[in-house]
Amino acid sequence: MTAEASPLRPTRDPRVTLDDLVEVLLNKGAVLHLDLIVAVSDVPLIGVSLRAAVAGMETMLEYGMMRNWDEATRAWAERSTARRSIDLRDGERVISRMSGGHLLTEGPSRTWRPGTVWLTDRRLAVVRDEPREVLWESELGVVRGVRLAPEATVGGEERLRVRVALADGTEELLSAQDPERLHDRLTDACAGRLDDAFWHTSSAVEERPLAEGRLWFHEPRRSGPLWRCGQGRLTGEALTWKSPMDSRPALVVPTAEIADVRRAANGTSPAGDGEVLVLRATGRGEVLLAAGDSVPWAQALTTAGSLPPAA
Repeated sequence: MTAEASPLRPTRDPRVTLDDLVEVLLNKGAVLHLDLIVAVSDVPLIGVSLRAAVAGMETMLEYGMMRNWDEATRAWAERSTARRSIDLRDGERVISRMSGGHLLTEGPSRTWRPGTVWLTDRRLAVVRDEPREVLWESELGVVRGVRLAPEATVGGEERLRVRVALADGTEELLSAQDPERLHDRLTDACAGRLDDAFWHTSSAVEERPLAEGRLWFHEPRRSGPLWRCGQGRLTGEALTWKSPMDSRPALVVPTAEIADVRRAANGTSPAGDGEVLVLRATGRGEVLLAAGDSVPWAQALTTAGSLPPAA
C-alpha cells in the first residue's frame, strides 16, 4: 500500500530575483499546462485548457519550435538586402539613380514616400529598398511633359520638385536629390516625344473656361459605374472633372480627342431631368456626364471639339 501523494504547493525563495527568473526563462524556458474550470454555485460553466511554452528564441529553435518562421524571416531579410538595384529588363540601361521620393495623392491624404529614383532608357521609377517595393513606375513612352516645380515644405523652405505629365492626363510629382539633373536627363531620354501636356497645372488650364460648373461623372469602378458629383471645367485644351474629395481630376479629356457629343435620355441621370451627355473620345470610348442644364455643356463641348452642330 502506497502513501497518498500530497498536492503541489507554490513556494517562494526570497533569494531569487526578477533577473534570475528572466534568465531561466530565456535559457531554459518554461512549459505551462493550465486546466481551469469556472463554476458558479458548483455548476461548471467555462473550461480553459492552456498549453504554452515561453523561452528565448535561441532556446525555441534549439528545441525545434518556430523554425519555419525563423527560416522565412531570414530569407526575406537576405532578399531585401541583396536587391539594391532595380530589376532591369533585357537590354535595359540605367541612365541615372539618386535619392528621392514620390508623392502619393490617392485618397484624401498626400504623402511623400521616400526611396530611390531610377531613370533607365525605358522607365522612370521610384523604388523603396527596405522593405522592397516599387512605389511608382512609368514607361518613358507615355511621358508627355517634364517640368521643375517649386514647392513650399512644411517648414517654409522652397524646394524644387519634378512634375511629370503622362499620356492618360495624370500628373505625378517626384522629389530628387538633384532635381535639375533628373529633369535634364529625363528630358533627354524622352526627346522627341514631349509636348508639355500639363492639363492640371499649365497656364492653358487657367484660361477663361468655355464651360464650368457642377457636373456629374458616371465613373467606371470595379464594382460597377457610379455617379459622382463634382466640378467640371472645359477650356480650349481639355475637359477636366474633379470631385471635392479628390486631390486631382478623375477625368481629363483633351479637346483634340473629342469625337462626338450628344444628349440622350437616361433614367439614371442624377441631374433630375432624365437626360445625360454622351461624350465619345478617341481611345477612351463613351463618357457619361450629367448637368443641371445639359444644353450649354453640349454646345461648349461641340465647339471645343470642333464638331459640326447637332442636327
